[in-house]
Amino acid sequence: METTRCLIIGSGPAGYTSAIYAGRADISPILYEGMEPGGQLTTTTVVENFPGFAEGVDANILMDTMGKQAKRFGADIRRGKIASIDLSSRPFHAVDDRGNEILAQSVIIATGATAKYLGLPSEQKFRGLGVSACATCDGFFYRKKDVAVVGGGDTACEEATYLAGLCRKVYIIVRRDVFRASKAMQERVNNTPNIEVLWNCNTQEVLGDENGVTGARLLRKDGKVFDIKIDGFFLAIGHHPNSDLFKEWIDTDENGYIITDGKTSKTNVEGVFAAGDVQDPHYRQAITAAASGCRAALDVEKFLIANNL
Repeated sequence: METTRCLIIGSGPAGYTSAIYAGRADISPILYEGMEPGGQLTTTTVVENFPGFAEGVDANILMDTMGKQAKRFGADIRRGKIASIDLSSRPFHAVDDRGNEILAQSVIIATGATAKYLGLPSEQKFRGLGVSACATCDGFFYRKKDVAVVGGGDTACEEATYLAGLCRKVYIIVRRDVFRASKAMQERVNNTPNIEVLWNCNTQEVLGDENGVTGARLLRKDGKVFDIKIDGFFLAIGHHPNSDLFKEWIDTDENGYIITDGKTSKTNVEGVFAAGDVQDPHYRQAITAAASGCRAALDVEKFLIANNL
């Protein structure tokens, strides 16, 4: 059994940034990357809104560089995941997917959130080739083009109005005959001339070729099947925070997002901190995740010093 002053669970901008800061503070953290090294950011292609890259940067290269930077400062970055953890007492006891046991004086949870998809094979086929779960991340690539947004809640309406400022036309595919969104968001959609709502529709298939998405095949409630021509297909049906491993001890909101104390990364368990999308239901951006990873590492440093650990 090995010991560490700080165990970081999860990679991506939050996990890697916390490892960089913890490493520079001579904490020598151990970081487990999880089953998707680099986090969900790696499901996109070029990141154009991360500061410091005037021409954009490949998402995988950005994450790989962050990981190398963390290693440079002494972080022990490992493939695989934490399979179980006991946060009932400190040092916290964790077991990885190979059966290795770790005792940690502090833990940073940076496991992120997973976008919900429809479950269509064609949807998976075109992920990164026109299928996206983040309009803010990828909307720029569809300037003056036609796109569709799936969903009927506030998120879908917000994504659609954002895209409407960039795209020629935006369809909103709603499976019911009403929005679940707030009245204010509905009014924004109704007052945006290049948004068309397709009521009572479910997506049967995302259409495309070797270059990416070209359309979507929809099934209306009355049984009619029809196609729309689009260049981008955006999912806005929610995210699932990857917090299930910790719910026995860590307070979460009704949707599973970890609750942190004010502007800090502190959870209800002393010595356990959360960073990135697992505690952020609102912004879900690489830069905000990185910022919260910084906060988490600084909070850990203060915690370890205060407790002479």
